Amino acid sequence: MDQAEQVRRGRDQIPAAGQARRVLVVDDSKMQRRILSVSLARWGYEVLEAGTGEEAIELCAKAPPDIVISDWMMPGLTGPEFCQAFRAMPRDNYGYFILLTSKADKLDVAEGLTSGADDFLTKPVNSGELRARLIAGDRVHRMHWDLTRKNRVIEETLHELQQLYDSIDNDLIEAKKLQQSLVREREVRVGPARIAQILRTAGRVGGDLVGYYPVGPNRVVVYALDVSGHGVSSALMTARLAGVLSPAMPQQNIGVDMRGAQGPVPVAPDRIAARLNRIALQEMDNGHYFTLALAEVDLTTGALRMVQAGHPHPMIQRADGRIDVLGQGGFPIGLVDEAEFDIVTDRLMPGDRLVLMSDGATECTDEHGQMLEEEGLIALLQSLSSLSGIAMLEALVWSLSDRREDGRFEDDVSAITLDYTPA
Repeated sequence: MDQAEQVRRGRDQIPAAGQARRVLVVDDSKMQRRILSVSLARWGYEVLEAGTGEEAIELCAKAPPDIVISDWMMPGLTGPEFCQAFRAMPRDNYGYFILLTSKADKLDVAEGLTSGADDFLTKPVNSGELRARLIAGDRVHRMHWDLTRKNRVIEETLHELQQLYDSIDNDLIEAKKLQQSLVREREVRVGPARIAQILRTAGRVGGDLVGYYPVGPNRVVVYALDVSGHGVSSALMTARLAGVLSPAMPQQNIGVDMRGAQGPVPVAPDRIAARLNRIALQEMDNGHYFTLALAEVDLTTGALRMVQAGHPHPMIQRADGRIDVLGQGGFPIGLVDEAEFDIVTDRLMPGDRLVLMSDGATECTDEHGQMLEEEGLIALLQSLSSLSGIAMLEALVWSLSDRREDGRFEDDVSAITLDYTPA
């Protein structure tokens, strides 16, 4: 078989199970090459031969060998120089390199190792010693082959995971758009009241929700709720709750009684909380609970009826800037059947502002890990008293993000305000 035929067959043959099967013998002595080739062929190796380092490089480019046995002293490229060139060539698997030398000096051995050689054989070559070196090379080659195969599997798995993550992330981006759409108008006027609302999720989707719905011509209900946890399951629960408090379908809104003699009438806030508690326990048995602050405002008199169920305290910012904190805390919704919810009453005077806000504001930390807390929120609201509507809420959220070193929130931040401005 001539050299060209060896190269052609070598290129088409794939080593089985990672074994080193292809050996390149490089020596300027044709006799030395033949002696080694006969032994290698007898042991089952496919053998390629080259008389110089330059010829060996060409063969390596056409049919990369698994093992190279190269003489040290050759015309043109020396064995160490050829080894350096061999190591620089791109290849998929490891090439085991054995230098043949009559040199025994430690400096020479160090030079060979520095050039990239794996092992040495002294000339004349002992058949048993050569066989032992080949077995070692085969073992190294097989380990590298196994490692490469496993790395390839890992890379493919990571690629699949990245594609899956990208797909999920795209879905979550769309889900965030849908969740933001639950907070309809950022600012709207309902009779003598101006309502503004804002929602900033910490992740793609979150568990906060704010909203409002009018009941008849003279009443409006505003609410804020915060579902425990984060992520998709919390967001799905907020979507379900948005449906039962929807202003678009008052006949399905649990806060509206359509059987009133004069038209729709509002359901008392404590009864709304009780109904939500029953829905959460019986229809949404998913391990989540939520906090709620819900206030019904009589737009004619400013009278306010409110329920607080574990949500941060609602506040009224009076026309002169003072802050009144309302409620007694209350019990979260969706934990126990026997939970009772109390009504809190108050009155809005012209120029007053009702504020419902999630704990993402009071628990917002600065670079030292200090929470804003209720006192800090009161001070912040007072500093923004000259603003109103969505402008005030945007400034408030900006002030909260400014406390954060990275500008990102650890928890969802949501708020709804009602400015009472009768003529």
